[in-house]
Amino acid sequence: MSDSTSTEVSAPIVETVRLSRTARDQMLSLKRRTGIEGWNVLSRWALCVSLAEPTRPRDPGPAGDGGIEMTWRTFAGGDADLYAALIRQRCTADGLAADDATAVVQEFHRHLHRGVAYLVGERDLASVSQLVSKSLA
Repeated sequence: MSDSTSTEVSAPIVETVRLSRTARDQMLSLKRRTGIEGWNVLSRWALCVSLAEPTRPRDPGPAGDGGIEMTWRTFAGGDADLYAALIRQRCTADGLAADDATAVVQEFHRHLHRGVAYLVGERDLASVSQLVSKSLA
């Protein structure tokens, strides 16, 4: 018998989230400008900003050394299933197989890197409130 109050968390789409050195440098700039300290919080914003764009992101290439690494659990926190579902839904919308683990991981990293680039490109982004305002526009 299943307990209806328990929450089952599905397997992470990736064990380790990796951002390139370039993305790390961009995130450092965002941390200074916005005051947001957590890599994971900025990464979540970046992912959502990219997912909101109608086009597919380009491949950022391998993350390489000197970037940022965090576990999927750190990245997604208590909303891991939500982020996984958003990524899989986007894969489906873009004509990719949402059950192809490799494709899902690739698209996740593409969106994450594009989102970081978009956020750092917003030169007037200087606070959390501006980040929230931008997302509601």
